[in-house]
Amino acid sequence: MKRRKGPERVVIMGAAGRDFHDFNTRFRDDRECRVVAFTAAQIPDIDDRRYPPALAGELYPEGIPILPESELEDLIRREAVDQVYFSYSDIPHVEVMHRASLVLAAGASFGMLGSAETMLKASVPVISVCAVRTGVGKSALSRFIVRWLIDHGLRVAAVRHPMPYGDLEKQAVQRFTCDEDLDAADTTIEEREEYEPYIEMGATIFAGVDYAAILEEAQRDVDVVLWDGGNNDLPFFRPDLHIVMLDAHRPGHELIYHPGEANFRSADVVVINKVDSAPHAQVETLRARSAAIRPEAPIVLGEMILSMEEPGALRERRIIVVGDGPTLTHGGLATGAGSLAAERFGAAEVVDARPFAVGSIAETYAAFPHLGPEVPAMGYSPAQIRDLEETLRLAPVDLVLDATPARLSRRIRLDVPIISVDYEFSERGDVLPSVLERFQEQFLNR
Repeated sequence: MKRRKGPERVVIMGAAGRDFHDFNTRFRDDRECRVVAFTAAQIPDIDDRRYPPALAGELYPEGIPILPESELEDLIRREAVDQVYFSYSDIPHVEVMHRASLVLAAGASFGMLGSAETMLKASVPVISVCAVRTGVGKSALSRFIVRWLIDHGLRVAAVRHPMPYGDLEKQAVQRFTCDEDLDAADTTIEEREEYEPYIEMGATIFAGVDYAAILEEAQRDVDVVLWDGGNNDLPFFRPDLHIVMLDAHRPGHELIYHPGEANFRSADVVVINKVDSAPHAQVETLRARSAAIRPEAPIVLGEMILSMEEPGALRERRIIVVGDGPTLTHGGLATGAGSLAAERFGAAEVVDARPFAVGSIAETYAAFPHLGPEVPAMGYSPAQIRDLEETLRLAPVDLVLDATPARLSRRIRLDVPIISVDYEFSERGDVLPSVLERFQEQFLNR
């Protein structure tokens, strides 16, 4: 029973992504509900701002405040909140229930929105690439699929899960086809990590905040839309082919993280990735689990192929590694592809960055004690980029190995070389092309 007459008072728990989409699709025009606030977690510096009136709609002429999640309990009591919806991803099931317990103890109800209320229907076929954890390699798989579709004469628009860390109104609909578009949008390192590889392969990539408007533009004059998911979130568009990636280095995570398990249980195709570097027993564990839970879904075995323009540049050198920020932080990995490349290409030593960390980089190490010697690329703001640059400058190394999808050499200046390592998806076998051929025959050759 509601506490008072009038609209149900709602809080949406988020991390600058799924939360805004849930609001746009479910609550924006609903006069029976009133969203009193968003809360923010996971991403630095996304709280203490407002969801702007231009995006919030006519029911919210002053916009909606975005507050730290740490204030949730007080917020529920202060605003007489009836319902709290959980709307972010890549979090252990037990942690979700801890948050639910806090909400229930404060007197509100706790819930999540399902796909029927949040997935948008496209006018063209949609392929979604999602995962059970962040850092599995889904963006590399997404690019593999985009290349395949283009090579088969199809017009493709790729749409990325949101990363709206700046001016939300300006970021409502973003379309990137060149580096100048990235510069004009003042994109962060994390955004560039995801967008630049598409641009380099000649593809168009969309992102933003208002995914109904994004879909309307993205599906125009194309044959297929590819959804490149973020973290382990569910797709925002209703897929005609739902491809879900598992990590052979993290067996078991597919059943203990939200909403990765939901992705796993709804997969049309299961991709077990990193089979080239993971123990065989772990790969077989995931094969057996996939066969038990999604017996009708084909299983694809994926490898991450590392490459460098100058592979000999690492040999016998003292290096420091910069890794993908989300993969290393809430993704839970101590090290990533950079450390693997250092070993494979013969680096003499990977210098531990932790003693040299300053500012927000030092704070990140403190917040995520599982982190190893790699530097997480926390490029969400100019200040964080300066902290990253200073951390690297202080380390006594011969070179910096950039293992992020972005090109750090374009954003920071050091006295030692910055060398990039790239990684691409490759299949061990030929299951995926057969899947894509069937998709093309069923949905596109009509």
